[in-house]
Amino acid sequence: MITSRGIAARLSAVPAPVQGALYMIAAAFGFSLMNMFIRIAAAELHPFTIAFFRNLFALAFILPWLARTGLSGLRTQRLGTHLLRGLFGITAMLCWFSSVVLLPLGEAVALNFTVPLFATAGAALFLGEVVGIRRWAATFVGFLGVLIVLRPGFAEVTPVMALPIIASVFMAASVLLVKSLSRTEHPATIVLILNMILTPLSLGPALLYWQWPSWPVLAALVALGLFATFAQLALTQAFSKAEASVIIPFDYARLPFIAVMAYFAFGEIPSAWTWPGAAVIASAAIYIARREAKVARVRAASGAAGESPKAQL
Repeated sequence: MITSRGIAARLSAVPAPVQGALYMIAAAFGFSLMNMFIRIAAAELHPFTIAFFRNLFALAFILPWLARTGLSGLRTQRLGTHLLRGLFGITAMLCWFSSVVLLPLGEAVALNFTVPLFATAGAALFLGEVVGIRRWAATFVGFLGVLIVLRPGFAEVTPVMALPIIASVFMAASVLLVKSLSRTEHPATIVLILNMILTPLSLGPALLYWQWPSWPVLAALVALGLFATFAQLALTQAFSKAEASVIIPFDYARLPFIAVMAYFAFGEIPSAWTWPGAAVIASAAIYIARREAKVARVRAASGAAGESPKAQL
């Protein structure tokens, strides 16, 4: 019988960069489910109101962890960084929730894939991470896959299409702050403090369009909070295992996830370019994982001598 402890033991034997990739894929799946419930709740509620309930229920799901750890779970010497991440997060969230409601899901997710470009550049410029030519090349190949998906839609650009791009800028900034925080903070602490900041921040915009949800929509909002918490925890774990520029390309897994979900839930049929583009994206992500695993093995073999692996990502 496979237990959670057994799974954890097996996972601990996997190289840290691969663990980071697996956590990022899990986060991508959780965020895809979250987007589905945003669309369901949008049948009654404004995106700003949905954002508030998302934060409220996500906070409710993470509070039991605080009850077990006590106030020590809130201890941090980097409150300013948490607050800055909260400001970036609420801006990204309001833009993103609006784009999920106003655009086809596949198109919104594809446009949001500019996050890796912003974050990879930011990781190199602000976090001092070494981003080799092969990793840069694989990241741009993944972005070319996104362009393949969006190619038929570029003939007409609407103001609404700017929403996921704006969200991407602030998401990338938030991603880099998570990576920085994960060096000193517990993953659950990062998620807990974030939701404690986001809940009051999102209440103000929600009150402008306030409407009480029906019971079915309330159930969807609870599920939204659950999967948001799961995805955030997986995301934070991913950043604690590997460099941001390594694992961020695995966020591309959201595209095939959301394409399948949107088809079965809303009858949205991906364009003919979606699957070729998704194949390019997946190939780039898989290449990065294989290269990083190889580098990890070389580092382990030459670590005693202090040598650097010749293969650069």
